[in-house]
Amino acid sequence: MFDLQKIRADFPILSREVNGKPLTYLDNGASAQKPQVVIDAVTRAYTEEYANVHRGLHYLSNLATEKYESVRGTIARFLGVTDEDEIVLNSGTTEGINLVAYGWAMPRLQAGDEIVLSVMEHHANIVPWHFLRERQGVVLKWVDVDADVGLDPQAVIDAIGPKTKLVAVTHCSNVLGTVVDVKAITEGAHAKGVPVLVDGSQGAVHMPVDVQDIGCDFYAITGHKLYGPSGSGAIYIKSDRMAEMRPFIGGGDMIKEVSKDQVIYNDPPMKFEAGTPGIVQTIGLGVALDYLMDLGMDNVAAHEAEIRDYAMQRFAGLNWIQLQGTRPDKAAIFSFTLDGAGHAHDISTILDKKGVAVRAGHHCAGPLMDFLGVTATCRASFGLYNSKDEVDTLIEALELAHDLFA
Repeated sequence: MFDLQKIRADFPILSREVNGKPLTYLDNGASAQKPQVVIDAVTRAYTEEYANVHRGLHYLSNLATEKYESVRGTIARFLGVTDEDEIVLNSGTTEGINLVAYGWAMPRLQAGDEIVLSVMEHHANIVPWHFLRERQGVVLKWVDVDADVGLDPQAVIDAIGPKTKLVAVTHCSNVLGTVVDVKAITEGAHAKGVPVLVDGSQGAVHMPVDVQDIGCDFYAITGHKLYGPSGSGAIYIKSDRMAEMRPFIGGGDMIKEVSKDQVIYNDPPMKFEAGTPGIVQTIGLGVALDYLMDLGMDNVAAHEAEIRDYAMQRFAGLNWIQLQGTRPDKAAIFSFTLDGAGHAHDISTILDKKGVAVRAGHHCAGPLMDFLGVTATCRASFGLYNSKDEVDTLIEALELAHDLFA
């Protein structure tokens, strides 16, 4: 049973007030709040269990190593991965995609080779490919969204040409909430011999993910959006792709031996995990994922679908709100502008006075903003602990904003 009130009680920050109003936290797309079990795990790791990992034989080092390394298996279960050695631990999706860009793409792609992207991508899945464009002459090939801001898998597949070496696409838009059929894209790309990277920063938050079923070559996640600590994350990399990769960052742990004349690298995934990692952050991520799996991602998705549908009904009654993306199967993410308002920041400031936390700006999605013909939007992004009452609070605050701008 999905007990919303019990779940909300697990998140201590939800009981506070902002500007004299109960906090209505609708900025989950940027970063989610943390349940008490994660806060306790992080506190315990620092106060009772902290030591460096992989380096010592003493009790605390062994304990920290055991807890840290166990998270690799937790992430594998969360993503439906059978071999936990296909999980590289890191600081989040940005690092994961950069690992693929530097470790897999850079040594393999030449001038004129193509990478296919959608205009919905977050900058984390754009900028690393621009590095290759600037430095190696790689061509970025863009696929637009439909009129209803969906992404047609066939349009992505049709964009693949003889020089295409990679498709890099989001699983769920952080601006529109659009869910992408990454399985169909992967099947079509693989039929043409092209690997696929999926940015799962939003997808893994809102729905069950099985990368074996999707079939993609790379799938990146970020811990702080998954109710875990910032500075935590991972990327799934198929073992045959790992074998094709060179290390991205050099240092401790990613080597077996170092001499004046040579370096012998460690086996994957350690080969791609240089230096002292985010030990406590990763331990906290493991606890967060256990929390989500205990709730059941099917249950999380069903609850958020109810919130989405209710919010869509409420938004439909506001003819002065311009909503970006109204697909019925979207995630509970709503980007909008308000007729007569000067800037999205002005709307956000008014909502904040009512205790409503939303995002305002371009949401690290410049190409999508250009496609939509806007410079910025407000974004209300719902999570597993949000309620229909909070949808009502948002609408009431927007009505106040409308009155002020009228």
